[in-house]
Amino acid sequence: MTPKIPAPKGLRRVSRKLRKTGQFEWRLFWRARPIEETHVLYESFAGNGVLCNPEAIFRGLLEDSRYAHLHHIWVISDDEAAGATMREFARHPRVRFVQQGSPSYHRALATAKYLVNNATFPPDFGKREGQVYVNTWHGTPLKTMGYDEPEGGPNARNVIRNLLSADYLLASSPFMAEQMYESSYRLTNVFSGEIVTEGAPRVDRQHLDASERLRVLARLRASGIPLQQGQKVVLYAPTWRGQSFHSPSNDAAALGQRVRRLRAQLPPDHIVLLKVHQQAYGFALEQPDLRDTLVPNEIPTNVVLGVTDVLVNDYSSVFFDFLSTGRPIIFFTPDLKDYEGYRGLYLAPDELPGPVVSRIPELARLVVAAGSGDPEDPLVSHREAYDTVRGRFAPKDDGHATERVIDIIFGGKRRGYDVRPARHDGRRRILIYLGGMRSNGITTSAINLLNNIDHDRFDVTAFYTYSRNADQARNAAAIHPRVRVIPRVGGMTPSKRHKRDRNRLLELGMNAPGLDVPGVTALFRDEWRRCFGEASFDHIIDFSGYAAFWSFLLLQGEAASHSIWLHNDLKADQEREVDGRRAHEANLRGVFSTYAGYDHLVSVSKALMEINARKLTEVDDPEKHTYARNTINDRRITTMAHGLEGGSRDRDDSGTIPVTPLPAAVAELARSYGLDAIEAEVQRRRTVDTVLPEAPGVTTFVTVGRLSPEKNHARLIRAFDAVHQEHPATRLVIVGSGPLQEQLQSLALGLGLARAVILAGHQNNPFAILAESDCFVLSSDYEGQPMVILEALVLGLPVVSTDFASVGGALPENVGLVVDRSVEALAGGMRRALAGEVPKRAFDATAYNQEAVEEFYRAIGVPAAHLDRGQPATSSGDQSATR
Repeated sequence: MTPKIPAPKGLRRVSRKLRKTGQFEWRLFWRARPIEETHVLYESFAGNGVLCNPEAIFRGLLEDSRYAHLHHIWVISDDEAAGATMREFARHPRVRFVQQGSPSYHRALATAKYLVNNATFPPDFGKREGQVYVNTWHGTPLKTMGYDEPEGGPNARNVIRNLLSADYLLASSPFMAEQMYESSYRLTNVFSGEIVTEGAPRVDRQHLDASERLRVLARLRASGIPLQQGQKVVLYAPTWRGQSFHSPSNDAAALGQRVRRLRAQLPPDHIVLLKVHQQAYGFALEQPDLRDTLVPNEIPTNVVLGVTDVLVNDYSSVFFDFLSTGRPIIFFTPDLKDYEGYRGLYLAPDELPGPVVSRIPELARLVVAAGSGDPEDPLVSHREAYDTVRGRFAPKDDGHATERVIDIIFGGKRRGYDVRPARHDGRRRILIYLGGMRSNGITTSAINLLNNIDHDRFDVTAFYTYSRNADQARNAAAIHPRVRVIPRVGGMTPSKRHKRDRNRLLELGMNAPGLDVPGVTALFRDEWRRCFGEASFDHIIDFSGYAAFWSFLLLQGEAASHSIWLHNDLKADQEREVDGRRAHEANLRGVFSTYAGYDHLVSVSKALMEINARKLTEVDDPEKHTYARNTINDRRITTMAHGLEGGSRDRDDSGTIPVTPLPAAVAELARSYGLDAIEAEVQRRRTVDTVLPEAPGVTTFVTVGRLSPEKNHARLIRAFDAVHQEHPATRLVIVGSGPLQEQLQSLALGLGLARAVILAGHQNNPFAILAESDCFVLSSDYEGQPMVILEALVLGLPVVSTDFASVGGALPENVGLVVDRSVEALAGGMRRALAGEVPKRAFDATAYNQEAVEEFYRAIGVPAAHLDRGQPATSSGDQSATR
């Protein structure tokens, strides 16, 4: 046989691109077709079977003669796993199956009137206008969900997007509606659909009569489980383990061992079945010794619960469903302490409706006692807790939930049913796009703003593009914990023609010749709906302000006001050249063309506002220009600068800050500060030791900023050269990276300053270096609002700066020294710093933040009546947390 020769890489790349383009064109073709008013699409656990709440609704509709006109489409990812159901409906004229991810799938997803899912559709899904999306979810949560989980916002990014797109969310109880949807997934204020609290349809499937029970037992025997007549069925139903739902741990071998040990300690009239979570089923199939125990995935969990006499649970939501049977539940949780530590539970162990045990012998004893009426019978020992939890979490699981849900969604009925919108607590809703979330001045300013907004008065949503980049993750983790983060997942799927129009829009702006404005607007409107579903906001903000894609996308959302930030002299930025190339020319041309759609063009200082108002002739209404200074996080600055004890410290007579030694024992450190703090402290000291080796008697000048032309570091190096020749006991530290690094390094070498000028590159903690320096120097030609000046003031450094238009927005009156933009003037300012002649005084960060955040509210158009409701929170404490 002739060996197959692999295609060259270039050919494979072209092949993939063509295939992807074909997929996009196919999806867009069907998204442009009429919606099929009689089609219902069902997807359960990403196509893992005909299961859960969607299955119950599907069967309910099939059996109801009022809906005989409907056609039903089931999404299946594995034909073998759903084989029995597919055979059951193989000849049904109104039921068909499509492969998950196939062209038929995308056609049905784009054209079906009703979309029913118990989890999420994929990231590229966007609900069309006219479709009805029913998200049933897959159980009442015991484990913490959404933003309550560690890294909850970023990890739940596609879940949040799906929930916001839904027209109906099903809840089995008020707890699920309020705790899970409104609180854990933070749908309060922004969800525009309805929450249906009429019980879980899937629980209806476990209400079996005698003949149905016999059929289920026969089905289990047919799967290879050796059930004997009259045996007590003990169902062990553990949840998945691991840090990620999409990458669970493989604990199938351990589960098999537990089942064998339990079975060995039970009498012959008991049989143990294992029902694993959907995400762990593939692992269990690989264990041969589980074949006579494992319940097939295609047999719905609730059907199995209908024949279960005793449920052994851990943290799975299955036990909430089982409550409606009134039968005993035992919680086997050998890893309870660890599980609570990394995930968290909504109920404490003593609130659970059954005993909690951690050893197999104890579990076996309670299983035998279950249903006996003895004191150890879980229904006797935990009767009060059982009744309380059943009334709280399963009040309407009466076997008729499916009928009520169908009446509401398909029949349009409301009277007598619990259907309501998500709660609105009266706060004004702000959506703010943060940019790429890489470490830079815009990101720092955005995080500081989110930490200073009064979250009791404003409901804030932060939007950014999700990335696995560690730098982005670190910055995202610093966002205030009350902010609803929605990282963008997935992307546009434009046709070839629309992609060409989109690119021309982004490069040439709204007035690009021949641009199909209605077509490209529809494309961006679809993308808005894909990202935010039906969510609504009062104020929408492009805080980045440097990319036309985002500034145009944000205009698609309806709001009382749209604002875009101008962090710099944007005309100067557009015309700035690096190596003969204007990096921002095209994208800023596109951004400028969107200004007509924005209500407020917000510069970051009053002086900068005047510059932008004068130079941006594209703006049709100069009155749109306003300003709001950036806020700061002084506590974070001082903590990162000075270490574990935090707080500012007074310099001694020599001008240096004494360093407190680390505690002698690492164990003591861990007890006092925690491991994260230890790591931060080690990093802080390593940064200082690496960048600023001890140099007694040496005065250190420092600057922080990107190595790009507008910062004019070359002027700073030449000015320092003049000072250093007169005062050899000096050094200059330049913190930052950028395109001019090699040029600046060559300049320093050429002037003989190889040891005196330190180009430190990008630093995650520049504050540690600032705190160990003696004078901050800025040599810029222009700036927006130089936040680094404020950071230097927080740390008590004297400041010398060149005279650019917006410097007054950062330097308070009679503080610091402002000099002309020349080498001679800057050198003179540095000499005055050495002589102690630069004015300085304590910086009141709290008062500054209060003024700046009030400027922010007014700049985005918050009504005066709302501002009068109370004073905003102005604490600049470090509120960072991981969601």
